[in-house]
Amino acid sequence: MIETERLRLFPHSPEQLRALVDEPARYEELAGFPAANGLREFFVSGEVSEDWLASLREMRSPDPWRLGFAVVHPESRAVIGTGAFKGPADANGVVEIAYGIAPEHQSRGYATEVARALIAYAMESSSVKVVRAHTLPNANASTKVLAKCGFEFVGEVIEPDDGLVWRWELIRKSVDPN
Repeated sequence: MIETERLRLFPHSPEQLRALVDEPARYEELAGFPAANGLREFFVSGEVSEDWLASLREMRSPDPWRLGFAVVHPESRAVIGTGAFKGPADANGVVEIAYGIAPEHQSRGYATEVARALIAYAMESSSVKVVRAHTLPNANASTKVLAKCGFEFVGEVIEPDDGLVWRWELIRKSVDPN
């Protein structure tokens, strides 16, 4: 578990995420907390790759580098978002973060808090040299979050699953997630 000032991040298990995608009524039973309205849509909206969903169906144990974390708001006792990596660091020491907060909980700084927690978690691994993120190719809430966290805009790239995106990076030597 990762604790931040206002949130708790619990590693998701494959069974929990499969329930969220396929049997949402079982998610609360398995996760211990209800899912906020809109949480499931992150996983079934087409923004999550088919390859990732296929690998989820094969996984049998929690893996924060592949399955990420349930973002729990202690006061509401609900899962209000997710924070994740797109896998462990690659051969160059690059790890990519992704995060999302359910619509009714947005614009409260939670995404920034989650991003900072993911950065800190990643930097605990000596194999991580660069934390990367991708956003839609325009100024938006995610670009503001990444700028607050110290990321630098690298440029436009074409991602196989997402098409044209903006790439952001935070290099270990400049990391200060607070």
